[in-house]
Amino acid sequence: MSVNKTFHLSGVVPILATPFHPDERIDSRSIQQLIQFMADLNVNGATILGVLGEANRLTDAERSDVIRTAVSASRGRLPIIVGTSHEGTYACEELSRMAADLGADAVMVAPYAGPGLTADRIYALYERVALACELPIVVQDHPASTGVQMPTELLLRLIKDIPQVVCIKAESVPTAPKISALKAAMQRPVSILTGLGGLYAFFDLSSGSDGFMTGFAFPEILQHMVKAMQVGNISRVRTLYQRFLPLIVFEQQPGVAIRKEILHRRRLISSATVRHPGCPAARDHIAQIDSLINWIMPDCDIKKPLII
Repeated sequence: MSVNKTFHLSGVVPILATPFHPDERIDSRSIQQLIQFMADLNVNGATILGVLGEANRLTDAERSDVIRTAVSASRGRLPIIVGTSHEGTYACEELSRMAADLGADAVMVAPYAGPGLTADRIYALYERVALACELPIVVQDHPASTGVQMPTELLLRLIKDIPQVVCIKAESVPTAPKISALKAAMQRPVSILTGLGGLYAFFDLSSGSDGFMTGFAFPEILQHMVKAMQVGNISRVRTLYQRFLPLIVFEQQPGVAIRKEILHRRRLISSATVRHPGCPAARDHIAQIDSLINWIMPDCDIKKPLII
């Protein structure tokens, strides 16, 4: 098994929404716009077909189209990580192979709950994906979407035994203690990126997180936090967190509609359409989005990268 020993994820790796036209067809042009914007921000990668990407509402052919479009739009300017999680391990293997064949740089895999699920069977999932696909693997630990609790000991075992595991996406609340425990006990350096929309950003960075892999619609804010933490400017990290926390909390509500509305306001996607049976944002929510942005960023043109 060959392993890309130079592949490393840190900083900010946004998880991208999958844009749709109002009739729910995939909007390839908006995918290109998203990738271009992220590349211009100099983020450290982009993740597609995650929970925010509504991957479970796409056909396999559409997944292929999204990957192909994202890889082409990136033009090598940033690595593309592809979510290949599936309820079936065999299907996850096949989706991971497809991602590799289409030029992806890494895959992100989360386990799925099921009768008789054990730590050994979760381990076997990642072992099989590693054998099926030579791409680096991001292990997503997100019980809120998977219903699976991944003990620290299991994550450490994956790090120790499977060289392709290059990153843990730590989203099991409380995140900070788990990040500290992983950092203290891992036998080789593996990055830990946190998600949950940046909800616990200050605490995660203070506990040793290497950055963020999340869908927050203003990734440049997270970039400023990471850069401040890297130079030891804890006061600036705290100030940024306090200022933008209301927006982070509001955006982190269940579903993807609010985030898509904000991305639409940023002119990064042409429509905020959510695929059925997903629900669009309610009218009062939309009004609250505008009020919140005007309150927190009164003099900012959110259609451009924020300078803060």
